[in-house]
Amino acid sequence: MGITARGTGLLVAAVLLLGAGFRFGYPELTVLGAAAGVAVAVAVLSAAWRPRLQVRRQADPDRVARGEPAAMTLTVRNVGRLRSASLLAADRCGDQVVPVPVLRLRPGADTTVGYEVPTARRGVVPVGPLRVTRRDPLGLVVVARSYGDSVPVWVHPKIHPLRAVPTGAGRSLDGRVDAVPHGSITFDSLREYVVGDELRRVHWRTSARVGELMVRENVDTSLPRIVVLLDNRLAAHPQRVRGVAESFEAACEAAASVVTAAVREDLPVTLLFVAAPDDLAEASTAATHHGPAGLGGTEVHGAGADGAGDGGPTGPLDRLAAVSLSDEGTLEAAAARLRRDRLGDTLVVLTGPGGRDDLGHVGALRGAYPSVVVGVFGATEPTPPGTGGLLVVDAADGAAFAAEWDGVRRW
Repeated sequence: MGITARGTGLLVAAVLLLGAGFRFGYPELTVLGAAAGVAVAVAVLSAAWRPRLQVRRQADPDRVARGEPAAMTLTVRNVGRLRSASLLAADRCGDQVVPVPVLRLRPGADTTVGYEVPTARRGVVPVGPLRVTRRDPLGLVVVARSYGDSVPVWVHPKIHPLRAVPTGAGRSLDGRVDAVPHGSITFDSLREYVVGDELRRVHWRTSARVGELMVRENVDTSLPRIVVLLDNRLAAHPQRVRGVAESFEAACEAAASVVTAAVREDLPVTLLFVAAPDDLAEASTAATHHGPAGLGGTEVHGAGADGAGDGGPTGPLDRLAAVSLSDEGTLEAAAARLRRDRLGDTLVVLTGPGGRDDLGHVGALRGAYPSVVVGVFGATEPTPPGTGGLLVVDAADGAAFAAEWDGVRRW
């Protein structure tokens, strides 16, 4: 509760009038001072009345890609039984304030307001709570209260369809093999013996039946694992416009596209961040547990040397919506962890123009990962060829990355 400038002036006048009336014996001044004091007291009692309001929100949808439309429907109902509510209300939507008409809202009646949620920037847009302001008829006292909860709207990176998906060192023929991360040997077919085949692979029963040596052909049946490392260091994305690093936004779009393509092909994929900022952990707590449809089983981690930020109940697209640039973490520490853990056989590193000087640490991972692809976004000049022997894709944005990705002939 706060008193306005008018109320403050009237309260000061009441004190002065009462003091002068009693001091000099002027009953008229005393009456005026008492009337002013009573007016302030009545204003306080009038503004202190708390209307009973019920607030409901409906986001349609509550998860969208960057730039796609999203609408919020707000319903305010007066659940009181005696008085109509005549209030000033505003709803918070990100950095915007949306006025809500709650004038002469009769008992049992409701009002509905719909407005667009800004989705031009990737991130979590908090909507609410409803801020209700009540004033007395004379404008002496103002009281502001909050109603309802805050509802997040997740603005995910835009997903660009990828036709090509790295298959790694081996393609699974009969399902996922979680117990053997580096593959297992499974019988596939029989073929004729050629010089150099091991005799222990000869299938003697079939050889006796057909009259010539037949050899078992074995294949690696484990699913290839794709590891996506997103460089979210401030140093990797130095160019910013109005606080937004477009190279980082493009890298997020590329990461979302690769993860979605891997899930579509039913391939295990791990999403890593070079730095694990604090707001990412907070966003994971506020997010829902099921995540986007079809992505709940994808692993999401932070790639710091100490493993901070590992796990979490959110899906990868929620994490990409919540992750931001950070000063913590180094690409050298992330590469050391990738070399130690060997999380997969295909490594995709996505960085900005400031990360090209650290690609030597990524090139050192070629012995641990048979296939290493590096995406560099926002660079004014193409990456010099032969950088550590890596396959480098230079792209201005996520759409250009998708086009270059599908044009890669070897992994």
